[in-house]
Amino acid sequence: MERVLAQARRVAEEADVFMVSSEETPVQFEANRLKQLQTKQKTVLALRIIKEGRIGYAATTDPEDSQGLVSNAVETARFGMPSRFELPSPATYPRVEVFDPAVEQVPIEKMIELGEELIDMVRRHTPDIVCEGGVSKAVASVRIINSRGGEVNYRKSVFGIGVEGNLTRGTDMLFVGEGQSSCHPLLEPKVIAGVVLKQLELARTRASAKTGTLPVVFTPDGVASALVPPLMAAFSGKTVLEGASPIGNRLGEVVFDPGLSLWDDPTLAYRPESRPGDDEGVPSQRTLLIEKGIVAGFLYDLQTAAMAHTLSTGNGNRNRGGLPAPSPTAFVIAPGSTSFDQMISDMKEGLVIEYLMGAEQGNILGGNFSGNVLLGYKVESGKIVGRVKDTMVSGNIYQVLKEITAIGADARWVGSSVNTPHLYCPRLSVATKT
Repeated sequence: MERVLAQARRVAEEADVFMVSSEETPVQFEANRLKQLQTKQKTVLALRIIKEGRIGYAATTDPEDSQGLVSNAVETARFGMPSRFELPSPATYPRVEVFDPAVEQVPIEKMIELGEELIDMVRRHTPDIVCEGGVSKAVASVRIINSRGGEVNYRKSVFGIGVEGNLTRGTDMLFVGEGQSSCHPLLEPKVIAGVVLKQLELARTRASAKTGTLPVVFTPDGVASALVPPLMAAFSGKTVLEGASPIGNRLGEVVFDPGLSLWDDPTLAYRPESRPGDDEGVPSQRTLLIEKGIVAGFLYDLQTAAMAHTLSTGNGNRNRGGLPAPSPTAFVIAPGSTSFDQMISDMKEGLVIEYLMGAEQGNILGGNFSGNVLLGYKVESGKIVGRVKDTMVSGNIYQVLKEITAIGADARWVGSSVNTPHLYCPRLSVATKT
């Protein structure tokens, strides 16, 4: 990396070098059986330069080809966008724990055993279900250096485990599933299996929803699949600068329910998206986005921050080697004080949405969503009475999140980057075939 930086400094005003080396071992299951296991190693070396005020960029998987990397970056700078930023100088980085050596030490045999045990637990409950799933471990080393002396260097471990099940009976298809990820090994499949078994129990009976407007409880998975993607787009500094964010000019205004608070936090210990500094070498920080319903901030990398006349929030993400762009790390919605059971008991008639399919196909920048309820339940007189089928819901997240009946007391992680409680919304448009 030092050789690449030295060569780049001879031909450009500024430069930074980014390198990530990773080793990943995924164990995959399909149709209830082990399908594939392998270990993959990869190194990406990326160079960004500022030459005559324009950005040049190149990347390679051959760390020895430093001259070719520099030449390619210089060539692209001829057509690159104007640079508006300065690279970060040496800084103090927060101590963020993201590496657990125990992840590397989990043997492949144990990973296979975990996957088989997880699938067996689900199939003991429902023998005719067809499962696929996976157990994976990965370790990555990340280093960034630049021509101003800035440097960040860290190791990260990630462990993931999950299962999805498909139960087909005639024309009726039921999909269930759950997964978890952490920087620690996850060696207790009972927790994941328990979630899936609860889904199967709630879906045992069929129920019918009616076309019209109904109150809805989004589970954490439902929030992540329906409501979070438009929010991530809206709070991106790039979207704001393009004038495409519905909230881009509403900083300091009340846009959401006063009970709603949201932030991005890459400093959380042992979370897969956490890190001491972003992919441009800017120290990580907790960034408040919604404070009691008020739009409080946006996510920026160096370029978008400079164009917005503000500072980077430490959200520059290269997606393992590409040009940086502002991206969330860990979206955290603050929990409330209402239990899931209290939400259900409050409903005379309504829906619980676990998974919404196709929600991102709508006008995501405008906040509109519409999708099929892949897994959801009907509520009658304060009780879940069964699973709904052939049901669609649609709405606008800004309307949904402007009036929230209640926010759940218990939040949980969905995937690696969203932590959210249940959200109880007073009304949503529902359409069914029946």
